[in-house]
Amino acid sequence: MIVLLADPDKKFVNEILESWSITEIPVSAVTNTADMISVAASGKVSVAFLNADFLWAAELDTVSYLKDCNSDIEIFVLCEQKNVPVAEASLARGANKYLLKPVALSRLENIVRKALQKRSNKKNYQLMESQVLEELFGSTPEMRKILKTIYKIAPTTSTILITGESGTGKEFAANLLHRLSKRADEPFLAVNCGAIPENIVESELFGSRKGAFTGAIDKKGLFEDADGGTIFLDEVAELSQAAQVKLLRFLQNREIRRVGETESKTLDVRIIAATNRNVLEEVKKGTFREDLYYRLNTFCIELPPLRERRSVISNLIKHFVIKNQSKTGKLIRSISLPAQVALKSYNYPGNIRELENIIEHATVMAESDEITLDDLPDTLHPSYSVPEARYLLPTGKQQSEPKIEDEDISLAELERRHIIKMFEKYKNISLTAEKLGISRTTLWRKLEEYGSQ
Repeated sequence: MIVLLADPDKKFVNEILESWSITEIPVSAVTNTADMISVAASGKVSVAFLNADFLWAAELDTVSYLKDCNSDIEIFVLCEQKNVPVAEASLARGANKYLLKPVALSRLENIVRKALQKRSNKKNYQLMESQVLEELFGSTPEMRKILKTIYKIAPTTSTILITGESGTGKEFAANLLHRLSKRADEPFLAVNCGAIPENIVESELFGSRKGAFTGAIDKKGLFEDADGGTIFLDEVAELSQAAQVKLLRFLQNREIRRVGETESKTLDVRIIAATNRNVLEEVKKGTFREDLYYRLNTFCIELPPLRERRSVISNLIKHFVIKNQSKTGKLIRSISLPAQVALKSYNYPGNIRELENIIEHATVMAESDEITLDDLPDTLHPSYSVPEARYLLPTGKQQSEPKIEDEDISLAELERRHIIKMFEKYKNISLTAEKLGISRTTLWRKLEEYGSQ
């Protein structure tokens, strides 16, 4: 990690070099364009303090050049009051902030220490995510591709749209994108757009001026609260047309205007939006602006339902059991075999959120340190029947079996096929066991055995 200080003021540069106290991070100080480019080309510069005079050097967009050399670099522009407009323009190209001169050494060192801590946090996060994420997200090719995309786009400032059924983990993914970004130490605000009354949604998001409407007060909106960080707009398709227009304006020029005010304010907020609706269908119906859709959809992450990534159910169960220990004060050490089979074979129309609620229910109901079938909600009990299939094959796959007469088949395989066929037909453990002439315990054991094959 190297700090680049590029400033034509040799006296200022020498004062910084003489007093620099962070010994583990060297400062490479330059006073001309050629030396600045040479240092930047190494790709080792993590923090750059760049005088406004160097922003455009020999027709070179210096900010973009530094970003090309190291995409994780943090750039701070040093300027005098007369150069503020030029410094502000550099923010749109990727600079982090501008600092008015004279600037104290302590402030520069604090910025570098914070950057060093961010790098350490990011490494720790990446280690944690590499170990945990695949367990919680799933190891299917589709989910690995999604995780790879998340790792790639998290460090950028790009706008992201996350789609998927309710309960598939859209807010979890948005939070992860924020934690892996350069904004990890800044605010992350999650907003459920559908939960805000339509008559106040604009003032909640963008703020208001006293007297703008009945009951209006002078207040900041959620966008201002998220300045420097990330705002997660869940159920974005629920926004009114008026709110959509203001959101579009922000995405176009990064400006917001409080309700009742005539002056705009520039903010640095990354937007991650999410919806469980088919947005293109909403565009066709005229309820969602087409131009806003394309602004939000710089990158799109579509999260599949839990029934399509069943391999993670066991890990999610463990995760929620541990999570609920602090909420309920109960220590759960095991889950009975019948309860495991029910949990693994259930279809989860409510996805991950439903599974979390089921585990919380079971933890509260458990009378010992083991979750049993009786502790699960009624919808998971074998005697509970519904018209639609609640259970899937333990493998989660529907496969057509070859005809018996076309192959040599063992008695064990014939039994397996027959039991699964009967289970699919009756979708009820007790009734299936009765028709097969075996006990419920035997049926549970065999289904569990087939699921592990």
